Amino acid sequence: MLSGKWNWDIPEFFNIGAACTQRISLGDKPAIIVENDITGTSSISYEEINHSTNLLASALQSMGICHEDRVLIRLPNCIEYPVSFLSILKMGAVAVPTSTLLTHEEIEYLANDSGAKAIIIPKSVWFDLKPSIERCATLKHVILLNDERSGASEPLDDPGIHLHDFNTILNNAQPLKECYPTRANDPAYLVYTSGTTGYPKGVLHAHRALLGRTPSGKHWFDFHEGTDQHKESDRILHSGKFNWTYVLGTALMDPLYHGKTVVVYEGKNDTSTWINLIAKHRCTIFIGVPTIYRQIIQKTDFSLKDVPTLRHCMCAGEHLSDEVLSAWASRFKQDIYEAIGMSECSYYISHNKSQAVRPGSAGIPQPGHEIALIDNKGKPVSVNEEGMIAIPLSDPGLFIEYWGLKEETQRSRNEQYFLTGDYAYQDEEGYIWFLGRKDDIINSFGYRISPHEIERVLKTHPAIADAVAVEEAISKDKNIVTACVIFHSQNKQTVSEEELILFCEEHLAQYKVPKKIVFMTIFPRTKNGKVLRKKIKQDLPS
Repeated sequence: MLSGKWNWDIPEFFNIGAACTQRISLGDKPAIIVENDITGTSSISYEEINHSTNLLASALQSMGICHEDRVLIRLPNCIEYPVSFLSILKMGAVAVPTSTLLTHEEIEYLANDSGAKAIIIPKSVWFDLKPSIERCATLKHVILLNDERSGASEPLDDPGIHLHDFNTILNNAQPLKECYPTRANDPAYLVYTSGTTGYPKGVLHAHRALLGRTPSGKHWFDFHEGTDQHKESDRILHSGKFNWTYVLGTALMDPLYHGKTVVVYEGKNDTSTWINLIAKHRCTIFIGVPTIYRQIIQKTDFSLKDVPTLRHCMCAGEHLSDEVLSAWASRFKQDIYEAIGMSECSYYISHNKSQAVRPGSAGIPQPGHEIALIDNKGKPVSVNEEGMIAIPLSDPGLFIEYWGLKEETQRSRNEQYFLTGDYAYQDEEGYIWFLGRKDDIINSFGYRISPHEIERVLKTHPAIADAVAVEEAISKDKNIVTACVIFHSQNKQTVSEEELILFCEEHLAQYKVPKKIVFMTIFPRTKNGKVLRKKIKQDLPS
């Protein structure tokens, strides 16, 4: 086992919504602050978020939403996102967070796959999304949130679909009397991640997942405490969107559970956005992806004198280059602490202030996460020997199951461990050195992208016979999605790179769309016909 000791205290009954909002002593302390480039600054206190989540939870109950029913959220970063997410959990249902970047057909797939009974969306997207929602048999309730793009006309109910105005149902609701008595092992939220079948797969987490991340409070976040409710404690600026699993933990559940204030942003941004927000809100912690740190270093002259309150920086999503880490330390007089995790078990390996940062390393297993590195026979490997990272099935941070995929869930486990598919080795000092992924997932600009999703879409184009999507490094710490395609033998090359990229934009979220198309006549394969992705990457034209 590769971690220190941790005393897990997992009660029989536990509810994330209650644990994050029922913080009576924090009163008017800000819980969430949202900066929007159009509407400005909005915030909600701990007292207000407790009251608002009680109202929305009660309203959902009155709609007939029951224990373990799924409710899909498709909102930008706004106050209503955490209110919605935590309300759903408070009343015992399962939240399904999704990205506003997803296309309508992708949302339709998630709604149908999850069997969602309700969806919360901005009013401005209702008419565009309406045809997709009407094809979702289980969706009975659509909750519409007014946003800056909402029109004056009021949507009307459709047969079989009930439309609700977000603010109206809160104003008319009676507060929830008590949270649903969820057990720690009960389902809490369902996140979708890149799958190996060409479609996203659902990863179902329990309420205990929040408790499973408590070691990160000391061994990654380095939280500080204020002496009372009116004195300063940590303020965290996060550059991400609430829908991302990483952000749900680091910018919503974990900070609120620890009584912190979180600042998030919605809108157009540039390299000065994040430094300006840290300065404006006197943030002490900044959490981003390596791309943002790199852009600040390469395109600005900012330094610690511009953000004197900043004391701790964190990142995940992609590997942070040695050059950026060194340049940041030089200008901001502090390290950036990396972590790795996955949709199935969030950030369980990380750097922390009690141990020296080792550039290139993923860090050290956090106490309590007793991971192992195993060989292909399931036996532990020796120091400096490559093995697959395996997480004990007893780890409280581990997911429950892949939604509706019983066989895939079973294949991902043996009698003792969840088999991550990530390969690494551990050195003599205990640091984990990540080697790669078994499943060829693409990491680009902080997103994990399944090549199979991109390939599936490209293969639906009438001119394309086959497609392979790979990650291409275009600079030392910048990766893009590149798609290699083969035309049908009877077709001449009548479609351009630009046309294929536009085709992908119609069917994929923007971050999944290939930035480059390479035309090929044959793919290198093994004797068994498996595409040699590494060979394709090596042979890509510069």
